[in-house]
Amino acid sequence: MPGSVPPVPPLPSPRHPAHALDRAFLGMERRRPDARWDAGGVAYLSGPPPSLADLRLYVGFRLSRLPLLTSRVEGGTRRSGWRTDADFAVDRHVHEVVADGPEEWDAALHTALNAPFAPGAYWGVWLLHGHAPDRYAVCYRFRHACQDGAAAAMTFRTLLGDGEPSARPVPPKGRRADLPRRVGTAVGLAAKFASGSLVARGPRPAAPFVPTGERRLWRGRVPADALRRIGAARGGSAHDVHLAALAGTLAAWSERSRVPLPRVTALVPVDARRPDEDQTWGNRCFAVPLELPVRRGPKDRNAEGGRSGDSPLWRLDRVMARTRKLRGDTWRQAIQDMVRFMPGRPTAWYLRRVISPRVTDVMATSMPLADKGGLGDTRVTGTALLPLLVPGHLFGVGLSFFDTWAEVSFVADRALPLGESLPGLWERAVAELAQEQGPG
Repeated sequence: MPGSVPPVPPLPSPRHPAHALDRAFLGMERRRPDARWDAGGVAYLSGPPPSLADLRLYVGFRLSRLPLLTSRVEGGTRRSGWRTDADFAVDRHVHEVVADGPEEWDAALHTALNAPFAPGAYWGVWLLHGHAPDRYAVCYRFRHACQDGAAAAMTFRTLLGDGEPSARPVPPKGRRADLPRRVGTAVGLAAKFASGSLVARGPRPAAPFVPTGERRLWRGRVPADALRRIGAARGGSAHDVHLAALAGTLAAWSERSRVPLPRVTALVPVDARRPDEDQTWGNRCFAVPLELPVRRGPKDRNAEGGRSGDSPLWRLDRVMARTRKLRGDTWRQAIQDMVRFMPGRPTAWYLRRVISPRVTDVMATSMPLADKGGLGDTRVTGTALLPLLVPGHLFGVGLSFFDTWAEVSFVADRALPLGESLPGLWERAVAELAQEQGPG
């Protein structure tokens, strides 16, 4: 499909106000210009790769359905808004990395993960090929001031999916009579989360390495039904099982790497979009700290008959006890109201607090992507999320649901000890949960 990239249609509205979360991320970028504030994902495809020119042409056509990606933020951190980028060019956003044979695949992927964005660009796509004649990958990365993970999943469905609707949970539409109760719940929840970010209960794990600034990606996968079956048997979700397996992963990694983990708190994003929202300008995700049951305390052992060791299902029950309210409509509605109405300064303060390594240690997200996908005659065979790697965190971990697989990805600084062992430890932790759960 040779030819020039078609012009992108203008937005239906000339300006959309930037959300408080967007302004908060912009502020953090300006405070820490040395840090990386981007996230994204990788799609792995089978079949011959397209040329760079054809991929640019394809992305250019698809952008008519993604007006956010042809916009830019104008103004300061207090008053800013999204406008159509008059100088937008697909060529500045879609790039190519060619591996010189199979042995150079890791180097090509490393280039795509760490390449800077073009000046003024909020996102980029990298075509990765050359390691095999019938395989290639597409890496999509975005600045977090531009999108959140839920919007990025919608971008995946638009560019590479087959148009399936999002599987994200949303609270039912409320009534006007519920407004006083909703206001009270939202204010109370905001106070609870804010106070929780100020309280440090016990020592934090010391950073076990000197960061290099270069990120690495490691992947694993299990059948998605395995996670769903384990969670459903105990009244939980696949995401609960993922977090329980993550706690087991951290315990095993700590033992192998000899990095003590007295306590670990995961930062868990919660999608706060309303039912009628699809591709929104900027961020609509809240972030909630959740302590992972990596180590048992003396009270936990005594309560279970003095058993030694860490039970996988004990971890799952502890996770579920902490996520139960998050799974309910009341808290989801309150979080949605907080994200929609919280002023800019409290939002920025809370976000800075909750992502601080003094409060949280890992970013842990999960996202349904699509049932299937492809580009032309080539098909998507696997996916990997690229969660935000917060400065001072051990790593970011993402769980993507695609086709029949639940695919875990760990993104960490290359100096993290035994980082390459994390996916295998997570797969083993899931197997231990399934074994202890038994058939059902």
